[in-house]
Amino acid sequence: MKFSLVVFVLILCGCKSAQKESLTRPNILWIVGENLKLDLGCYDAKNVKTPVLDKLAEEGMRYTKVFSTAPVCATSRSAFFVGMYQTTSDTHNMRSHREDDYRLPEGVKPITHRLKDVGYFTANIQTMNGEEVGSGKLDLNFVNEGKLYDTGEWEELKDNQPFFAQLNTLEAEYDIYDRNTWQQPRVEWKGERHHEKIATPENVTPPPYYPDHPVVRQEWARYLNSVSGMDKTIGKVIRQLEDDGLADDTIVIFFGDNGRIEPRGIHWCYDSGIHVPMIIRWPKNFPAPKNYKTGRVSGEVVSLIDMTPTTLSFAGIDRPKGMDGRIFLGDKLGPKRKYAFSARDRVDETFNRVRSVRGERYHYIRNYYPDSHFTSLNRYKEKCFLIKPLMRKMMNEGKLSGAPAALMEDRVAPEQLFDTENDPHEINNLANSNKPEHREALIRMRTALEVWEVETQDQGVFPEAEEIVQPFEKEMHDWFGTPEWYSKQFFK
Repeated sequence: MKFSLVVFVLILCGCKSAQKESLTRPNILWIVGENLKLDLGCYDAKNVKTPVLDKLAEEGMRYTKVFSTAPVCATSRSAFFVGMYQTTSDTHNMRSHREDDYRLPEGVKPITHRLKDVGYFTANIQTMNGEEVGSGKLDLNFVNEGKLYDTGEWEELKDNQPFFAQLNTLEAEYDIYDRNTWQQPRVEWKGERHHEKIATPENVTPPPYYPDHPVVRQEWARYLNSVSGMDKTIGKVIRQLEDDGLADDTIVIFFGDNGRIEPRGIHWCYDSGIHVPMIIRWPKNFPAPKNYKTGRVSGEVVSLIDMTPTTLSFAGIDRPKGMDGRIFLGDKLGPKRKYAFSARDRVDETFNRVRSVRGERYHYIRNYYPDSHFTSLNRYKEKCFLIKPLMRKMMNEGKLSGAPAALMEDRVAPEQLFDTENDPHEINNLANSNKPEHREALIRMRTALEVWEVETQDQGVFPEAEEIVQPFEKEMHDWFGTPEWYSKQFFK
């Protein structure tokens, strides 16, 4: 009896000791800005009002060269949520493996499972004080890995520390159609629900690869105002973090899941589709890493695949063997990254294969199917992105010239090279330039891509079977319809 009592006491002490040890780990809050480029005041963006994120940047570190591994949500998230390139894990095609028995490769686990293994409570925040503040979005190309989060309610965090919480923002999304039905036009546009009208069609300057047209200006203002609205929601979250007494124990990480929601942004591997903001604020109650400095701006190349091992390191977890990505902040840094690699394959019903290599200055893009580019059919974009059908109409009427006309050509160059310092909108293709610095950059980055494809076993070389793609064709037609121009072309 005495022996049993002693054993019980030892076990109880051991449990309390483990609990005490787990509470020495910091809380971690991911704030994921959906469909967002560097369109914040702290990045010198115009016609936006983002005081909350600007202050977060002042109190933390701001990164200027962060790139997603894919220019669309589900494939990008499928990579940074496990720490393996989507092209390696066969999650590279948009919304694939939703109805089959696919499982992640052996040894690959969702980040929330790894954090739960060391005592973290996990949350995908949707509500706070009864208000919807996050979308609760998962949108992963794997669905058979079990429960990923413990809750969706902010109120459960305080009594369940340490926690890893993820909040996916609502605002930076066109959301023209109801999120549940995709059929009924929304009376209230998300970007305007906060009454932020900083940007107007009269004061914005859209990129030069679009025509100067009222519709383009209107859509650009809508997007920028949605960013200002997003900042207000994030302000509520940061204030609640402080009011709950959690701020001094919580690492706050804000980043975009993929690039801007514009026709030449999302779905494409230009900077507009993969270049994302990132801000990290370190809490007072935990010693900051040696390479962290309040107010610092870092121009090092970071891939979102690096978010996984870096976040795990914040929780005291060593980088798992075989995990893609490097630790870029902390005391166990990986080798400095020279290039960030990105990939685009099938998106919805639209087949393609594009690969991207992004360095500090130059950006190399490989288009494996040059006949499939901006003008190719994607029913979601044709319906929800008013700029694309506008440009199609203007092109047919002979009203486009320069960069907008070039974008509407049926064919794109197999290789593209851009000097992002001198050409931030990536309009002038230098792949055929005879200048030595351009030839050297092209050869280096072309070689880097070929090595990366082999080393990571890029699965994009294997096209999906027709029976897999066909249901997406029907689904997208049912949701968005098929434009008349395509029906005439297809059935002529």
